[in-house]
Amino acid sequence: MAVVLRLQRIGKRTQPHYRIVAIEKSSGPHGQPLEVIGHYNPKAEKDKEKVTINPERLDRWVKTGAKPSETVGSLIARARKAEKAAAATK
Repeated sequence: MAVVLRLQRIGKRTQPHYRIVAIEKSSGPHGQPLEVIGHYNPKAEKDKEKVTINPERLDRWVKTGAKPSETVGSLIARARKAEKAAAATK
């Protein structure tokens, strides 16, 4: 069982919204995810609002061998960068 972290599209045609899910690699694009670990809203104004990830669940899946897709990897980096910027301003 190979697990990957990837985006799963939800929302209307003109209002895209994505879930960041841990899912079996062999599952289709609308397959049942093992767990939803975050959300991505490309139409949000701020980076903090665009990407929401549960870091504890993310770390758990990565430690157990789940591979993030290229897009999810860049979203993780963006979320961590926004998190550090928010901590630096406080």
